Amino acid sequence: MLFNSIDFAFFLPIVFFIYWFVTKSLKGQNLFLLFASYFFYGWWDWRFLGLIFASSCIDYFVGNGMLATTNEGRKKMLLYISLTVNLGLLGTLKYFNFFAESFADAFLMIGSKIDPFTLNVILPVGISFYTFQTLSYSIDIYKGGLKPKRDFVSFLAFVSFFPQLVAGPIERASNLLPQFYKSRTFSYEKGMSGMKQILWGLFKKVVIADNCGIYVDNVFDSGGIGTMDASTLWYAAILFAFQIYGDFSGYSDIAIGTAKLFGFSLKRNFNFPYFSRDIAEFWRKWHISLTTWFRDYLYIPLGGSQGRLIITIRNTILIFIVSGFWHGANWTYIMWGALNALYFLPLLITGSNKKHKGIIAEFSILPSFKDMLLMIFTFILTVFAWIFFRAESVELAFEYISSMFQFSVFSLPYDLSFKLVVLIVFFFLVEWIGRKG
Repeated sequence: MLFNSIDFAFFLPIVFFIYWFVTKSLKGQNLFLLFASYFFYGWWDWRFLGLIFASSCIDYFVGNGMLATTNEGRKKMLLYISLTVNLGLLGTLKYFNFFAESFADAFLMIGSKIDPFTLNVILPVGISFYTFQTLSYSIDIYKGGLKPKRDFVSFLAFVSFFPQLVAGPIERASNLLPQFYKSRTFSYEKGMSGMKQILWGLFKKVVIADNCGIYVDNVFDSGGIGTMDASTLWYAAILFAFQIYGDFSGYSDIAIGTAKLFGFSLKRNFNFPYFSRDIAEFWRKWHISLTTWFRDYLYIPLGGSQGRLIITIRNTILIFIVSGFWHGANWTYIMWGALNALYFLPLLITGSNKKHKGIIAEFSILPSFKDMLLMIFTFILTVFAWIFFRAESVELAFEYISSMFQFSVFSLPYDLSFKLVVLIVFFFLVEWIGRKG
């Protein structure tokens, strides 16, 4: 069920009414949230309910198994069970075909042809999100930073909580799970705040992202990129930057706003990333729940930035590539991650990756001339990286970029929509005004 669908428009008020006016006890609310979340997820394909239930059960019993033992070896074995099962399911369903086809392509390069064995399965929606959410639970218990919970229903509701189930934010058990154990009463102020955030998220998704997507699809999927004016390619690439931001942050806003309607607080996931003055600042503000997950559960365990510079560089490159691969099983996503690593490394090597931590133009209406140039430059870098994210292949991405640098860049883009430009300018101004809040 999509947030911007008629189905959800009926689903949300019905669930809201029953939650607050029919289920009075905390256990009743949690049980109903579990039922509503499974209904929400099963609306897409009920067959995958077994998968999310199995994943939840494994981590529930792993967590309580760790509590029941003081043996370090047994705790580590239980953690490995959680890692193996969760990452095994994710890897098989999402990445098996990619590796099989890449293996066949490698043999083809040396003159041997093999027919790869591939799986004919549909990728379960949201599996990347709830897998990371349950993994954080097991890892935090193993590290001693979290106590496992006995209430099975509340744990299942935490994993499947419908507002953030299919598109994040990726919530940590330490933040979201305790909220299922606290009595919740309806707050008018919190409800109004949630409704405003839902409406703004819908504006981002339906008005900005979907309208940009029509033009972007026409250009990227045309099959004739080399024959298009450079101005059209620039226009489509910039529109895609707004499309993906509207999609991702719009869904996050709807999720956070919806959670507020039920008395829950989810963590912020986007913090006006296109107002960043360098790539390091951009990544502190983009998909925050994912970047901090990789930081805490991969980057720091690998040594983070505490060792030699070469180790820090290795860890940084690995994090960006894994982040790209997490988004999709295609070499284009890996190239996207690698390109962002390439952007980031000069800042890391020179020690300026933490330079811009404050709000841009915090005490003025407009940014300084220097900040404006830095913001534009950073945005252009992200636009080039997004081309790899959107393109069907790495070769097509390079063709697209090379075609952007022609004399035709000075012409008007094909089928330029002034209405869409006005909407984006309005969107940009509202975000700029609200950047401090």
